[in-house]
Amino acid sequence: MLTRFFRPALLKHLGGYNRATLQADLIAGITVGIVALPLAMAFAIASGVTPQAGIFTAIIAGFLISMLGGSRVQIGGPTGAYIVIVYGIVSEYGLANLLLCTIASGVLLFIMGAMRLGGLIRFIPICIVIGFTNGIAVLIMLSQIKDFLGLTVTLPDEFFTKLRVIAQNLDQTNWQAVALSAVCVLAIWFWPKRILTSGDVLKAHEYEPSAEKSDSTGLSKITRFVLDQTMTHTARGWRLLMRIPAPIGVLIIASLVVVLLAPLGLSVETIGSRFAGGIPQGFPEFQWPEISLETLRKLVAPTVTIALLGAIESLLSARVADAQIDDRHDPNQELMGQGIANIVAPFFGGIPATGAIARTATNIRAGGRTPIAGMVHALTLLVIVLIAAPLASYIPLAALCAILIVVSINMGDWHAFREMRRFSLQYRVTLLATFFVTVVFDLTLAVEVGLTLSALFYIFRVSNLTRIERLPLDNAPPGVSAYKLRGSLFFGAVGKIEPLMDPHLNASTFIVLDIRQVFDIDATGMDALLSLNKTLKKRGGQLLLCAPEEIVLNDMERAGFTEKLGQANLVPDLATALERIRDILQAAPQPD
Repeated sequence: MLTRFFRPALLKHLGGYNRATLQADLIAGITVGIVALPLAMAFAIASGVTPQAGIFTAIIAGFLISMLGGSRVQIGGPTGAYIVIVYGIVSEYGLANLLLCTIASGVLLFIMGAMRLGGLIRFIPICIVIGFTNGIAVLIMLSQIKDFLGLTVTLPDEFFTKLRVIAQNLDQTNWQAVALSAVCVLAIWFWPKRILTSGDVLKAHEYEPSAEKSDSTGLSKITRFVLDQTMTHTARGWRLLMRIPAPIGVLIIASLVVVLLAPLGLSVETIGSRFAGGIPQGFPEFQWPEISLETLRKLVAPTVTIALLGAIESLLSARVADAQIDDRHDPNQELMGQGIANIVAPFFGGIPATGAIARTATNIRAGGRTPIAGMVHALTLLVIVLIAAPLASYIPLAALCAILIVVSINMGDWHAFREMRRFSLQYRVTLLATFFVTVVFDLTLAVEVGLTLSALFYIFRVSNLTRIERLPLDNAPPGVSAYKLRGSLFFGAVGKIEPLMDPHLNASTFIVLDIRQVFDIDATGMDALLSLNKTLKKRGGQLLLCAPEEIVLNDMERAGFTEKLGQANLVPDLATALERIRDILQAAPQPD
């Protein structure tokens, strides 16, 4: 019974698991673990917490998301989307309340999955997702200006105030940090994998010694031997670089540059200088956060924001992964797995975690086949922390800043701005409004504004589909008019029938409404029809409805509408309606 309600993807893929699959998962897991290390530290530092908080989140939450989630290739951990939210919570409420907020959001995520609400996330319009994501990407870039310029000032949260503070302190720019950050950005962007696939500039990785060429080129055997050895070792070096993930390679090189050039006067901030002691070497310690109802009430808005953003990003990542591996994830199980991970991780100093699109894509490209790969990724990070944590003290923050800048550039769906002209005005307004509010004001407010605009535009579009037109009548009694109503008679469209109540626009005493093409009616629509009927009764007439659809008729009967209108006034066609009106007129008392 429990497995029907709670069935992780791991259980489905253990059957038939073999050595080849294990080997593929091990390789993919180790690769993703290496890629995740600098990202976890960068996201944590940008969020206003220690780098080990990001690493422990990737270890604990990443392991649980893979083990208990609904996708077989999803990789979980801290992501860039959370940077602004987490930073705001830490600066306003403190780290302890961030942990409490993360636990509460995990509970909310688990409840959403248990109530089978995973599919509802897909109802969020894509324009909101794009505007929100692009806005977060811009905020990440802005958050890295301080470290990019090597500034030591504390930046406020408010957008325009932040820009003003940066502008006022430009004279304190550390040009060494700027140079190192810029070089790291270019190095990540043009890492050998990109260079070697762009043309014939560097072909050393393809070089193989050829004995037949030694005589034809006119070179001596010694010269040819030296050239062969040089090119061979160069090729091996490029092959090695191509296997090293760009963030790791840049971190290693940047750290070596800092260590070697520090005696010569290079002065840039490192993890060791900002966080005394660097990253602790060992397992994370269990800590019990203080919980109070008064504090929880203050954290309702950020808790909901973390939960909704985590649900959106994780399910979006899982959907992207499904398209790449021709699979289908369980959204409800994914939410429950994400919820458990976010409940457990804060007890060990972790921050909010969700599915990470970039790391999930890396897992797929590296050959990951089952959730075991994600679990190996977490264990790889743990081994690195246990063995090499002290070395992290030499990592310059300029290199981590460069990583986040590249992440934010890749994170944004920038071409969507160019393509906006192809879409409707409603789409453009919603996307730009969500983007603008995300950047300038608040992420929670941005989602609210986006959803409100989408709902209003949808109501407007559907109301425009509701039409009412007058029908010609032959041999009808005086004071009778007929109309055909089509579409949805809901709160946004009741204005279409209000002119029928105006005696200056319609002086009829009897009105027949053909509603056979009305596919939906709500309580507001039924109330408007009863108001029309009441107005006609004051004139001595009546409202008659023709041929309601079965679903509409069922809604009317459930709401007691048919009883109030009168069952006899629901007729199958226009001819029957006219006969009914004649009968009413004949039965009416005649004036003396």
